[in-house]
Amino acid sequence: MLSGKQIAFVGSGVMAEAMIKGLLRQELVSPDQLMASGPRPERGRALEEQYGVNWETDNRKAVQNRDVVVLSVKPQVIEHVLPELRGAIRSRALVLSIVAGVRIKTIADGLAHAAVVRAMPNTPAQIGEGITVWTATDEVTDEQLDQTRSVLGALGETVFVDDESYLDMATALSGTGPAYVLLFMEAMIDAGVHLGFPRRIAKKLVLQTMRGTIEYARQSPRHPATLRNEVTSPGGTSAEALYHMEKGGLRTVVSRAIWAAYQRSVALGGGEIPPRLAGRSPEEG
Repeated sequence: MLSGKQIAFVGSGVMAEAMIKGLLRQELVSPDQLMASGPRPERGRALEEQYGVNWETDNRKAVQNRDVVVLSVKPQVIEHVLPELRGAIRSRALVLSIVAGVRIKTIADGLAHAAVVRAMPNTPAQIGEGITVWTATDEVTDEQLDQTRSVLGALGETVFVDDESYLDMATALSGTGPAYVLLFMEAMIDAGVHLGFPRRIAKKLVLQTMRGTIEYARQSPRHPATLRNEVTSPGGTSAEALYHMEKGGLRTVVSRAIWAAYQRSVALGGGEIPPRLAGRSPEEG
């Protein structure tokens, strides 16, 4: 779907590089199809040397005559980038935004461009193991939908939703999710050190336990709760540990944290919580 297509990345940070790396690794494009832009020439030289892509410090020049334009700048600069690009993008081009918290209407109005995709990847995308939730305007063609799947597929798995409000939910669950996992991992490692393990051994034990358990759950058709019950013997160590986690309110803390992240995502994007979610806050339970 990307054969011969010219792709521009406005913003050349970590996520843009992950997409470039993934597209080239999967041989979906050749380096000469890719253009990246940004304010730092040294960043451009690094990308040119490592991946062979084209580089431009002028964003308007970078997007001209491109079939796909990926917006991957920081949220705080998008209000300056949109006016800069307005009128420079081909009318039939696809605009794919991975700018956190910026809504489709903001992108479409700012660029005066109708075919817009908004996506929310997460940090494991940097190694091709991410999950990206995305949605599109009605003006995005079937061919462009396929192009989007190919581009985002370079980051890992993808989930399409037909309601943009789901992206705020995805931000709270999968977008911010790696931070939750890392915090729990950190807590387990620290507990291992407290028990007496050297930190390097505690880290190895926890990382492989996480990795193995996740893969075990992925391969099993059964619900995680069922799998957990299978390893929780009556009166055993797992039962004792889980009792204290439940007593400490672990589920409630997680639920409240994810809801708070969702509220923050909605607020940052200038939106409102949909009526169907009214009263679902764990604080109101």
